[in-house]
Amino acid sequence: MPAKQCAFCPYLLYHSLPGFTKSLPPSLPPSLSLMAIVVPKTPYRRRTQARSLDLAEEAHIDEIECEKCGSGDAAEELLLCDECDRGFHLFCLRPILACVPHGHWFCPSCSNLDHPRSFPLIQTKIVDFFRIQRSTAFEKPGIQKRKKRHGGGLAMMKKRRRLLAYNPSDDPARRMEQMASLATALTTTGTVFSDILTYCPGMAPRSANRASLEQGGMQLLSKEDAEALNLCKSMMCKGECPHLLVVFDPREGFTVEADRFIKDLTIITEYVGDVDFLEKRKHDDGDSMMTLLSAKNPSKSLVICPDKRSNIARFINGINNYTTEGKKKQNLKCVRYNVNGECRVLLIANRDIAKGERLYYDYNGHEQEYPTHHFV
Repeated sequence: MPAKQCAFCPYLLYHSLPGFTKSLPPSLPPSLSLMAIVVPKTPYRRRTQARSLDLAEEAHIDEIECEKCGSGDAAEELLLCDECDRGFHLFCLRPILACVPHGHWFCPSCSNLDHPRSFPLIQTKIVDFFRIQRSTAFEKPGIQKRKKRHGGGLAMMKKRRRLLAYNPSDDPARRMEQMASLATALTTTGTVFSDILTYCPGMAPRSANRASLEQGGMQLLSKEDAEALNLCKSMMCKGECPHLLVVFDPREGFTVEADRFIKDLTIITEYVGDVDFLEKRKHDDGDSMMTLLSAKNPSKSLVICPDKRSNIARFINGINNYTTEGKKKQNLKCVRYNVNGECRVLLIANRDIAKGERLYYDYNGHEQEYPTHHFV
């Protein structure tokens, strides 16, 4: 699965814990989190676009072994290249595949996609790509003054902790490198940058995004937290991005790591993309759908589809936190919020994150019924 742009099996649908959503594993595009429904998975297919085979060809296929490990075991997870007919186990590929992708699939040798082409580190190109306000593009960010709050004693100590807006880099050149890394991932996957939820003709209208329809599991964003979110949005419009780098890993594909220390409860990003009804997307080829609204009436449930328009959230990876290693890696939580009556999804640091640490959030939840055995 080169660089997360490949599709994977879209039949892994699951229910989330209250206040949280989940994503795909680090080896996959982040977050297929379609909640409240479980659709039977289709059987694995040997070839993504199969043609009619004669008896001799069928016998040959039964003898195919994985080019990586040399074994013909786990035949249901042995994938054939549509160009050279060589076999590869899904879990032997780098990056690993969860299951047989839709459409044609070509092995690493035939695809010649060893590494994505870097986006030009040119300010004008980056400004145009992200539609940054030209008057403020890559200037040193202004100091954000915080209001002093007065209060006393134990009453203040017992108040819940508030979300924090991220602090952008003071170095304009470094911010260009951070944004160029995201542009590389977006262009490689054929995605247009967007930092808002989009409502397209033929899909769910904005009027369908009503938090009042939620059946449970959504939190109310306070006034102070909404101000922090709006500040993040405002900074992004001016080219003041969070301290994050999108990197390409041969095993995990595109992934995101902290470019500087990030404090607990910092808003990392909002999960955005095209909004559509869950019922229309049950068998979609999209590689990173996320639950937006889990309604009492399933026909009104909504998902975010970031395959055409998205931001850095698409490349932040999920983790199976039911393993010891997964629990240690998880450093973000994915929370659905009611913001002025509409549903929104935020990725938030759930502990302090060190520079160079990769970002992961929960995938498997409490059900433990999904194929996480190949996760890295």
